[in-house]
Amino acid sequence: MDMMKPIASAEKPAGKDWLYEVKYDGFRCILHWELNESIHLTSKNNKDLTANFPDIVAFCQEHVALVKPFLPLQLDGELVVLNNAFQADFASIQKRGRLKNKASIQNAAKSRPASLLVFDILQYKGSDCTRDSYQKRKSLLADFFTETDMKDRIGHIQAYDDVDKLGQIIFDYKAEGMIAKRKDSVYQSGKDHHDWFKIKNWRTIHGFLTLYNPENDYFTVSIYDNDNAVEIGKCKHGLDAETFQTLQQIFTTKGDKSLEGHTLPPAICASIHTLDLYKEELREPEFDKLLPKMEAADCTVERLHLDMAMLPPTVNLTNIDKIFWSDKGLTKGDLLIYIREIAPYMLPFLKERTLTVIRSPEGVDEEHFFQKNLPDYAPAFVESFEVDGEKRMICNSLDALVWFANHGAVEYHIPFQTVQHDEPSEIVFDLDPPGRDRFDLAIKAAGIIKPLLDDLDLISFVKTSGNKGLQIHIPIRAGSMTYEETGVFTEAIARTIENAYPNLFTTERMKKNRNGRLYIDYLQHGKDKTLIAPYSPRKTDDATIAAPLFWEEVEDGLDPGQFTIENAIERVKRLGCPFSSYFDVGREQQLEKVLSLVRE
Repeated sequence: MDMMKPIASAEKPAGKDWLYEVKYDGFRCILHWELNESIHLTSKNNKDLTANFPDIVAFCQEHVALVKPFLPLQLDGELVVLNNAFQADFASIQKRGRLKNKASIQNAAKSRPASLLVFDILQYKGSDCTRDSYQKRKSLLADFFTETDMKDRIGHIQAYDDVDKLGQIIFDYKAEGMIAKRKDSVYQSGKDHHDWFKIKNWRTIHGFLTLYNPENDYFTVSIYDNDNAVEIGKCKHGLDAETFQTLQQIFTTKGDKSLEGHTLPPAICASIHTLDLYKEELREPEFDKLLPKMEAADCTVERLHLDMAMLPPTVNLTNIDKIFWSDKGLTKGDLLIYIREIAPYMLPFLKERTLTVIRSPEGVDEEHFFQKNLPDYAPAFVESFEVDGEKRMICNSLDALVWFANHGAVEYHIPFQTVQHDEPSEIVFDLDPPGRDRFDLAIKAAGIIKPLLDDLDLISFVKTSGNKGLQIHIPIRAGSMTYEETGVFTEAIARTIENAYPNLFTTERMKKNRNGRLYIDYLQHGKDKTLIAPYSPRKTDDATIAAPLFWEEVEDGLDPGQFTIENAIERVKRLGCPFSSYFDVGREQQLEKVLSLVRE
């Protein structure tokens, strides 16, 4: 039987008869797991994908004992390389699929492991499930994942009954779209049904049309990059027949004929739906509508980047062309795009924590000020929490985060506890060298502290401060340690390092007495004291960020200046987020040794 395929739809079917899933951008795949424990992955075109995804096969083999009672088994899902829980990286999965060399495949699997996200079950304990209802299959699938405790490389795509709730998640995370599925539908081959519909999460961009090719009916879409018209894709679908014929006629009667087709100077503008930019070209573009009142001069690369960012409509954007980082020529629009794109990775660290921001409304070179209390003009989606009679700001949503950036918030500082707890949810060591030119001291200190934490069975994470130092984070369960206990621990580690290397490191708070040594700031870790949030921009001349790192990156040559709002998004998509497991680790962090140490 061929895979059941969803039908494209512009509308979301609504009502009690439907459930909804996130649509991921990857390779459709069926996992065949036989009674003899052989494992095969096949694509929607019946291509064997097994050799290209040894990480999936190895994960299955590690779980044979748990899964064996359920064999033979067939699971239908999507092979993806995840950026975050709801967004897959198309470029990475495409690259993996094209690899032929075994060593290259193994290297890719190690650097960016794939995941199989399962949404359906076709065979269970050897029994055919395709004639069961979708809702029954989904329940069976949930039971299977509960029984086997499968996670990490193989996941279960959740079904939602609230289409608006899922729609908001898809928008916030810039997911590919959603699939609507009829609850009582059986699994059918191909598209001969009215039971599964896919609704794309389109980005709507603006461009002008420069060429029509009569051989394939495609129009070339371009934008201005400075004064140069550059092509960003070709489009033919989406217009009604009458509009298409009119557009075709304009090009063929008024355009200059060439080998490629008929060309016109930049004048005819259109809004165009697209999924993404892949290698600087629009993916799956479709016309939205022609824009006779729009000027071609307004279709710029800057406008394209703002369009692709999908900034929330709840925020009235202002002064997007204002220069915020003069040394780099970066604007407030660049800040807004960065904040919107990094939000899925940054927001988890802001949620339910009181927020202090540094606002620089005129740019980082101009006047700045701290703000922690909720202003009267804040919209309802910016939440607050009362502390000592003051309304402290909380950033719990994409809309709120973009609103802060739109009001010139450049830096985002948070305490070590959430508003629900008086005790910390993490322990942090702040390694502060005398200047960025002595960042080597921070690298050395981190290299000494990491093994000490390893010996205590503590899983730690590291990030740049975004300025001149490093910060080591240890996530813990809220309530598992008091601030007094974390204070004893951080001081013990700090003084141990200081005593071992007195010429390099110090716990001296007075800068004038540090004599060029790195300051290990353990006193900053206390109730209601704050630290820069992961991924927050900094008010530096070079637009650096507090960049989460992989521990293997902390070596000679590392430079905090290399992580900026210009390259952080590409980095996290290429490498993944080093803090992706942060909260899971915190829930499972083994504290027996450290508690024994501080409670002696």
